Amino acid sequence: MLKIYHDPAFLKHDTGAGHPESADRLKAVKKAFEIVPEANIESECPYAQQADIELVHAPEYYKYINSQPNGRLVMLDPDTVFSPASLEASLKAAGAVIDAVKFAVSDKNNRAFCAVRPPGHHAETDKTKGFCIFNNIAIGAAYAIANNLAERVAIIDWDVHHGNGTQNTFYDSSQVLYISLHQYPYYPGSGAANETGRGEGTGYTLNLPMSSGNGDTEYRRAFNDLILPALEKFKPNLIMISAGFDAHTDDPLAGIKLSTEFYSEMTRMLVEAAAKYCQGGIVSVFEGGYNLKVLAESVMIHLKELSIE
Repeated sequence: MLKIYHDPAFLKHDTGAGHPESADRLKAVKKAFEIVPEANIESECPYAQQADIELVHAPEYYKYINSQPNGRLVMLDPDTVFSPASLEASLKAAGAVIDAVKFAVSDKNNRAFCAVRPPGHHAETDKTKGFCIFNNIAIGAAYAIANNLAERVAIIDWDVHHGNGTQNTFYDSSQVLYISLHQYPYYPGSGAANETGRGEGTGYTLNLPMSSGNGDTEYRRAFNDLILPALEKFKPNLIMISAGFDAHTDDPLAGIKLSTEFYSEMTRMLVEAAAKYCQGGIVSVFEGGYNLKVLAESVMIHLKELSIE
């Protein structure tokens, strides 16, 4: 069963005129919902609680975000905007992922797509970064582990930008396998192949840096030779996807050349892996993607694969 999380609050997060991470992205994604009419669409997402946010973020950071002025747009960093509606959107984005985690582990073949914004995978423990305020997917994974919903969580991040915040959250942990395919060197500058974890987490970070111009062939090789064997070894109880669609060949913000159809292939491989290791449970969380036409097409294909049982 596929469940889609969406809330009007996500459209109200205002990043200002000309910002690439605009509400129009989510409007494009909503068009893809039509491909899975049988999906259960959750249109009012719960708020994450302070304790949930602080599974990943410092208490001082939570207070800082809550203290932002409520009547105007504020630049929290050179890329990340906070508007009067951003706190509600941010808390509901994290809350949606937490609820999706609960859903995914509650029965066989439960899968979820969290059509949320602001995105999350760049957000660090104590600072915003790259359009991201709270690290939605990291909060969901940390919640699963803290509440004994999963002992081992695999996060596959195929956004074209490295998920520095997610990596750093779990860099010392053996309970989260973080796998990232991303253009390198590129924003945010992290994600070298020799970044593999620290302490108990050594070997539980797998960075697969890609060069500008790489596409389906290189990504397919990475899945077959490295990602699928890593999942076989780790045997996750839950698979989560940082689902950015900005590695598409027509996306304006990067130079990776994935086809629309390859998002179907990547999704299918992870659906098959989830069937082997975690009763089919997958939580996919929306991250990047800035060409509205191919974003809608790529999400449509992604959801179609997630809906197949």
